[in-house]
Amino acid sequence: MNKQIRIVIADDNADIGNLVKEYLGSDSDFKVVGVTKNGVETLELVKSEKPDVLLLDIIMPELDGLGVLEALKNLPDKPIIIVYSAISHDKVTNTAITLGADYYMVKGIDLKHLRNRIKSYFEEKHEAVESDDSMIHFGQTQEGSAKRDLATELSAILQEAGILPHIKGYSYLREAIIEVIDNVELLSAVTKELYPNIASKFNTTSSRVERAIRHSIEVSWNRGQLENLNSISGFNVNFEKGKPTNSEFIALISDKFRLRQTSED
Repeated sequence: MNKQIRIVIADDNADIGNLVKEYLGSDSDFKVVGVTKNGVETLELVKSEKPDVLLLDIIMPELDGLGVLEALKNLPDKPIIIVYSAISHDKVTNTAITLGADYYMVKGIDLKHLRNRIKSYFEEKHEAVESDDSMIHFGQTQEGSAKRDLATELSAILQEAGILPHIKGYSYLREAIIEVIDNVELLSAVTKELYPNIASKFNTTSSRVERAIRHSIEVSWNRGQLENLNSISGFNVNFEKGKPTNSEFIALISDKFRLRQTSED
């Protein structure tokens, strides 16, 4: 290989990001030029460092992986983008590929496979990935894994309801549900506390958060996809009263998880 392959790693889990960096960095064919933990930083680093490859997680704060893909879609000299995520939902995979991802890998893969996949884009011929008992695997570390598992499950639920990650209100809605699961009292202070909390995390305004969440619910409602929630175990939703408000929808989803937590306790 004539020159080192320059790589940016984007993963909100610092442990995974550093593990991938350490493994790939030990190969003389690679040079890891940056590790980021949110979508906004990822865009800045890609534009400043001009890497050959971007390893991109889907679930990230401020701007998720699909938002990054959309922003990079028309970038001149766009890097090879390999998405690696805990989400294996077909809709997310298809959306990522449509937005410009070159390859989609589900977390739990071995790093040797990842290394060979990257090299395959820069070599005319490459060796097939061999079975090796010493392969290093990466996945979610114990610290923070519960919250990431929750975010992954919520992502699947929202997508089943037709609220996809490229819709702006998707990230706000998922964060709102997570906060209410942790603190149900926020449901009685949606305007005064919940929206401002989310706005602060995403560097926006409360009114934009409210409008974006309302828009995402409207999109799902108009497409008739909210009814899909009834196909998910634990949901029995009746929409005879019409389209749910932001608060009603957040309460609907968060109640499922809080009831489950109560039964497990």
